[in-house]
Amino acid sequence: MQARRALLVLAATTILAAPAMAQERPGERTGKFADPQPDIGNPRRIVISLSEDEPKRINAVLSNIVNIQKYYDAAQVKLAVIAYGPGIAAVLKDSPVAQRIAGLQDLEVEFIACGATLDTLKKTPADLLPEVKVVPNGLPEIVERSLTGWTHLRP
Repeated sequence: MQARRALLVLAATTILAAPAMAQERPGERTGKFADPQPDIGNPRRIVISLSEDEPKRINAVLSNIVNIQKYYDAAQVKLAVIAYGPGIAAVLKDSPVAQRIAGLQDLEVEFIACGATLDTLKKTPADLLPEVKVVPNGLPEIVERSLTGWTHLRP
């Protein structure tokens, strides 16, 4: 019942927003944000799942992160990527996207590895890219962040 209601609200919002969105130019945002407005003291907090080892999907997730950063000013968003399951490959030292991840880390994107996945793969924190943090379990980390106001995206 709640899911149906949420879909109806989403559909109505999309229909109502269509005229406003049509006036935007590509690459330009309206500057309108939901309340409370994001700012340096209250940035949008977004946690992103990375659970696939397919290079195109990993690169798509990283591109989505770049797009989010372009939309919000740097002080208006805090991003954390939780790598778990097959997605852990993206944050290992031999990752084909190591340079992209380092660049995002320079922009203060937090990368976090699932300790349970590392244990399963017989890997240690020493096998990870620099500055990748480890939590005991990736999925509960997402749950806990969601319960404390983080928005969970699974692009």
